[in-house]
Amino acid sequence: MAASRCQSVRLWRWRRNPLRRRSDVIEAWIMLVGWAVAVLAGLLTGLVAAGAVERAAEQQRAERHQVAAVLVEDAEDQPARAAADDRVWAAVRWAAPDGAQHTDDARVPARTPAGSTVTVWTDGRGQIAAEPLTPGETVLHAVSGAVLAGAGASAAALGTVRVARWGLERRRLAQWAAEWRRIDTGREWNIR
Repeated sequence: MAASRCQSVRLWRWRRNPLRRRSDVIEAWIMLVGWAVAVLAGLLTGLVAAGAVERAAEQQRAERHQVAAVLVEDAEDQPARAAADDRVWAAVRWAAPDGAQHTDDARVPARTPAGSTVTVWTDGRGQIAAEPLTPGETVLHAVSGAVLAGAGASAAALGTVRVARWGLERRRLAQWAAEWRRIDTGREWNIR
């Protein structure tokens, strides 16, 4: 006995044929529009996310500046949280531009004695802040944010398409069941 082959017909929802239903055409349009929206939403959301990261990094660079600070206590060699991190937390004192003295904890090199001068970053309010992102880090964060935001927007659009297709599938199956009930008269079919 020869094996039967199933042939796939591409774009069957767009072609005229007696088996095509209205829900098939609606499903085809939903899929087409959904994919277009997913691509556009992913691109636009990615561009917006990358722009937001770049603006935030520029704002950090504009607001934050380096200040010379004096260590108040010895920077003891504490176990680092990251293997490549050789800095530890220690109390430092620095003078704000208005002359006010500030004291806070900052990340400084390990085993630095008290009284040593270290450089710390402060924000526009004179508080200790993290070092602003470098241009390379900004690009990495912008690309990562763009990819994640774009993928999320695309996934949301495609998820909506999937839910719509499930609804159409349920409706189509209900219509088929109703037609089978209408055709079936309760007689046994003689199949030979």
